[in-house]
Amino acid sequence: MSLGYAEKLSYIEDVGKVGMSEIFDPPRSKHLVVFTGAGISTSCGIPDFRGPKGIWTLQYSISVFTPEDFVASLDRGKDSVSNIIGVEKQYLRISKLAGLCEFYRREGKALPEASLPFHRAMPSRTHMALVGLEKAGILKFVISQNIDGLHLRSGIPREKLSELHGNSFMETCPSCGVEYFRDFEVETIGLKETPRQCSNVGCGARLKDTVLDWEDALPSKEMLPAEKHCKVADVVLCLGTR
Repeated sequence: MSLGYAEKLSYIEDVGKVGMSEIFDPPRSKHLVVFTGAGISTSCGIPDFRGPKGIWTLQYSISVFTPEDFVASLDRGKDSVSNIIGVEKQYLRISKLAGLCEFYRREGKALPEASLPFHRAMPSRTHMALVGLEKAGILKFVISQNIDGLHLRSGIPREKLSELHGNSFMETCPSCGVEYFRDFEVETIGLKETPRQCSNVGCGARLKDTVLDWEDALPSKEMLPAEKHCKVADVVLCLGTR
């Protein structure tokens, strides 16, 4: 654009000072923490949950109606309520701003397919940018909800990473604490025992997966360092999550 514009300008002798060096602002953050969610892995071929083509988005249907219609249906009885919302005892959310009720009904549709097998997904440019920030000494810690293992695969050191929901490629020994980062997806979730045993000398305990199910509490091993770094962070950058 600038080249075409310069060709069309009238000629003048003095265009001002030229050959000026570029000035870059030095990094201002002294303790940057990054929090990541499923959105940073969609470009890797892994669907998210709540996005336009997310797993749960495609599984749920949404009915929208006014609070007045809903109250009127209650007066007419249970059958009228079912006619409006389609099914009983499902998830109902009232939006005060819009003045509407949104009713979410899980329809049991098939899960969307990933564009490639989970274990073949490669880190995105976002993952690699974070690695660059870590190597430059700017990024101090990463906190992730993701279970895809891409932060470790990209090169983020384990001691600078909290995986709050676990890692589909990680097994851990409940006895000695050794972690095993696999090149295959672990068969179970819910902190259950897997078919393998710890190979640490003198241990041999049965390994467990690290991925949480709905009822599982966030592990203190991941939460404590995450809280520690958030308390001293001067910038917390959220990527791929709300």
